[in-house]
Amino acid sequence: MAELSLTDIQAAASRIAGVAHRTPVLTSRTLDERVGAQVFLKAENFQRIGAFKFRGAFNAISRLSPDELARGVVAYSSGNHAQAVALAAQLAGTKATNLMPADAPPTKVAATKGYGAEVVHYDRYTQDRAALAMELVADRGMTLIPPYDHYDVMAGQGTVALELIEEVGQLGALLVPVGGGGLMAGCATAATALSPGIRMIGVEPAAGDDHARSLAAGERVTIDVPRTIADGQAISTPGELTFPINRRLVEAFELVTDEEILAAMTFAFERLKIVLEPSGASALAALLAGRIEGLPERVGVVLSGGNIGLDRFRDLLTDS
Repeated sequence: MAELSLTDIQAAASRIAGVAHRTPVLTSRTLDERVGAQVFLKAENFQRIGAFKFRGAFNAISRLSPDELARGVVAYSSGNHAQAVALAAQLAGTKATNLMPADAPPTKVAATKGYGAEVVHYDRYTQDRAALAMELVADRGMTLIPPYDHYDVMAGQGTVALELIEEVGQLGALLVPVGGGGLMAGCATAATALSPGIRMIGVEPAAGDDHARSLAAGERVTIDVPRTIADGQAISTPGELTFPINRRLVEAFELVTDEEILAAMTFAFERLKIVLEPSGASALAALLAGRIEGLPERVGVVLSGGNIGLDRFRDLLTDS
């Protein structure tokens, strides 16, 4: 696959059908009145493993050969992709090894191990996770399933927007959380094909503005590993494969502070009656904080995940 197309995403939708959940679309009159638009929230916190990542992981692993499955898969992730690969590998009858940061949320580490995966820790601030993963590939003959820089992974993630637009119809804008850019690349490919003229808007933490800087520069920019409560978006540079797609299809990358993310998590809990992890709430945060100028009448927002433990959820909202 030399590029990503709507056909690839539709094929991914067929592969994951009946395995991945077709997640609900939530609405809130309170939210609509507050922002002055009709908002459709794609609730990927209700996806298997609690985040959108299962879609891409399962799509990619389902395409491996019997020989590749026999040798196993390796992934690197702060948590959600690790869990997704672990579960997808289990369902495919293969073994998974996941490189996870030493400071990854304990609930995500426990869940990854719970799906039967081996977990190897590394220091996200001093070690190169991709290089460590390639060492495992070389030593063990495993197949790498990257968290975003992989066309099958992107195609799986694009089913989020595919389902949303199939359910609610044409949208004027779609807000998507951005870490490595795989979710956005898939969603932008699907949404711009299905809803012509849609404004694709990425959202990232203010401390991790690599996509915003890269879009302005016209090339991938690398920053220090960001320190933010949104651990799923603590990425230092856009993906090599994802960025060309996003540079072409995305209008802007908006920034939100940790405080605005916490406000969105609070709103989701109190008004929508759902739990979102910080990364999962960032696109909603941009909407609530008024970051989008000239908001169209119909807006989609991806709530990308809800993997956060009770203690951390309580501590974050108590401190905010």
